[in-house]
Amino acid sequence: MKKRQIETEINEIKMDYINLQGDIEKLESTGNDSYVQKAEVRLASLEERLAELNKQLDAFES
Repeated sequence: MKKRQIETEINEIKMDYINLQGDIEKLESTGNDSYVQKAEVRLASLEERLAELNKQLDAFES
């Protein structure tokens, strides 16, 4: 993967993360706990992918 592709994917994941956080807040306010749990799992998945991409990006900058 090229550096620019990694940066683009990082930005997309960040936007997804922010949107998902907003969705979780809405779900919590309406009492949809099962959906909140699924969304939190998705957040964790996004965090893991972001960590992987940041490691790849660091390799380009070393």
